[in-house]
Amino acid sequence: MRYLCVEFFQTTNKEAHRMETIAKSPVMLYTEQTPNPESLKYVTNRILYKGIAEFKELDRAAEWSPMAHSLMQLPYVKSVYFNNNFVTINKEFNYEWADVMLKLKEFIKDYIEKGGPIIKDGFAEFAEKEEAEKHADQFNGEDGDIARKIKELIDTYVKPAVEMDGGNIEFKAYEQGRVYVTMQGSCSGCPSSTVTLKAGIEGMLKRMVPEVQEVVQEMA
Repeated sequence: MRYLCVEFFQTTNKEAHRMETIAKSPVMLYTEQTPNPESLKYVTNRILYKGIAEFKELDRAAEWSPMAHSLMQLPYVKSVYFNNNFVTINKEFNYEWADVMLKLKEFIKDYIEKGGPIIKDGFAEFAEKEEAEKHADQFNGEDGDIARKIKELIDTYVKPAVEMDGGNIEFKAYEQGRVYVTMQGSCSGCPSSTVTLKAGIEGMLKRMVPEVQEVVQEMA
């Protein structure tokens, strides 16, 4: 028993040391362009938030995300979108990236290095409950199976592709042949999102779900 305790203590110490080393490792940050000229993706070597969180309103950011709220205090930041190890910034159209890109990079890097809070505990549960309440009846009734199939197709085939571009797509509803979705992150307000919806997503869904007639983008 004594040897087991010593071994456990040594293993615990090694794990703690490993975590401490990771925590003290330099914050690496680089930018990636997106199809949206008003959006830029800032990628880090840290997990910022395990999941998806978007903030377009200052009040919502103030309630749930200290980092998003701090960023949105800057006059050139319009919205903030988190997804695992990156944050996508949508800028105000009257600013140029050449003037604000490095400022934002320094701001984000400094915020992470100082250990600033990113998303408050409970946000994931809040967001999940909010979505469930909005679409409580979506998967019931005659079209419930169709809606479930459409959501599964979007989650499996479309989400991974748009996430690589710093954005996200969410299934919202299926009604009388129409599929309603919302676009987030770099996909929100992107000039090419209409082409993506019609030529890509709508075409795929029509082939795989004969009941689908059209895909419509809703404003989040």
